[in-house]
Amino acid sequence: SWEAPLANHGLMHSVIANAAAGDPYPIDTLLLFMANMAWNSSMNVDKTRDALRAKNADGGYKIPFIVVVDAFASETIDFADLVLPDTTYLERHDTISLLDRPISEPDAVCDSIRAPILEADRDVRPWQEVMVELAARLKLPAFVNEDGSAKYADYKDFIVRFEKAPGIGFLAGWRGRDGQSPLRGEPNPKQWEAYIENECFFRHPLPEHMRFYRFANRDYLDFAHKVGFTASTEPIVMSLYSEILQEFRLGAAGMSDAPPPPSPETRQRVMEHCDPLPFYRSPLTHAAVSADEYPFYAITQRPMAMYHSWDSQNAWLRQIHASNPLFINRARAESLGLRDGDWVWVESHCSRVRAQVRPMEGVQEDTVWTWNAIGKHRGAWGLSDDADEFKRGFLLNHVIDDLLPPGDENGGGKRYGNCDPVTGQAAWYDARVKIHRVADHEIPKPASVERRGDALRYQTHPAVNLRRTMRDILTR
Repeated sequence: SWEAPLANHGLMHSVIANAAAGDPYPIDTLLLFMANMAWNSSMNVDKTRDALRAKNADGGYKIPFIVVVDAFASETIDFADLVLPDTTYLERHDTISLLDRPISEPDAVCDSIRAPILEADRDVRPWQEVMVELAARLKLPAFVNEDGSAKYADYKDFIVRFEKAPGIGFLAGWRGRDGQSPLRGEPNPKQWEAYIENECFFRHPLPEHMRFYRFANRDYLDFAHKVGFTASTEPIVMSLYSEILQEFRLGAAGMSDAPPPPSPETRQRVMEHCDPLPFYRSPLTHAAVSADEYPFYAITQRPMAMYHSWDSQNAWLRQIHASNPLFINRARAESLGLRDGDWVWVESHCSRVRAQVRPMEGVQEDTVWTWNAIGKHRGAWGLSDDADEFKRGFLLNHVIDDLLPPGDENGGGKRYGNCDPVTGQAAWYDARVKIHRVADHEIPKPASVERRGDALRYQTHPAVNLRRTMRDILTR
């Protein structure tokens, strides 16, 4: 499909708007897991939240049924018809797998696990367990035996016994029936226990002669192929020329077996942007935005402390990040008459948000930036009304549009998604904004959440309980 992305992650923030619009078709249920899609995993947050509340002419919701899986009272659960409780990362098994995003070092192959250190004290199951069971109930081929019975007893069993290829599974450590086959070997029924005995980490050091020039190191390439890292032993050549992008371009020109895109605008976009050689151009979001009116580039990213404690809120995390300022070049701030701690409006072509500025030397003069996922919506996460996350924190996502501005350069006026189909990152870095001081009478009052109807929800884990359990752990 010509509308399909190369990287699905780059379209994740469009799922709610598409579901409300029935694009490409209406759905009856939207299930959200892990990502906080009504807050820090969305763009143009107010518009996204409006889509979750949107109704048809008959009074029914455009998204008829919303299920949210969460361990905390995040901003998204207020829009759910059904909340399914999840466990925290302290109460479940997880893998940091070589098949996903491992922790490998330059001189060693590494992966790791999380093992529960707390017993769940409520009616809850880890969502990984639920997904394994759902897959078996739906008779997905990888999860059932020939007679239709469930292949895996639970998530732990799935992680140990699933093989991407013979001898290659989620975890590389202590494979083989006796646990003596690192990287590749048949499933070891005691693999989880082996990781726990080794402080949850596996490390397989590479011999020195394999550590350098690995793209063309014959010993390393033979090793990588043997353990399943690469499909062949051929040298890995980084090419500046992308044959995949050229195939898209040839298709748009009608010079391949693939049918060309249906519209002239789409064909032109593919011809222009699917260049097989690198080229520079300004972001598409800037085509209809005046650099004179919006002089700053605004960027945001999740801090590592928050990222690696995904979807959690607890005492130690709040000691690291309880609020986020807007960082601005010191000289640029002085030229605007802004001092440390001043409140400003950060305004884009689609919205605005209030922030507290923090001048610093280490930022480019035309750029402002802040951390993502620190600022919370008042009333969420079980925090008190005077929490810094509400009073001083903010979310830059409010001013990042989920769609490209209309204009001839962006497809004859059609609003395309503000997405990067190659890296999945563009929308986070392409916003242009202007900054001006907040007048005292302009400081907004916190808005209350307009919830959907009577939700059928179970009790999620309140943040106060996790604060208590963390304190108990640290004093044991």
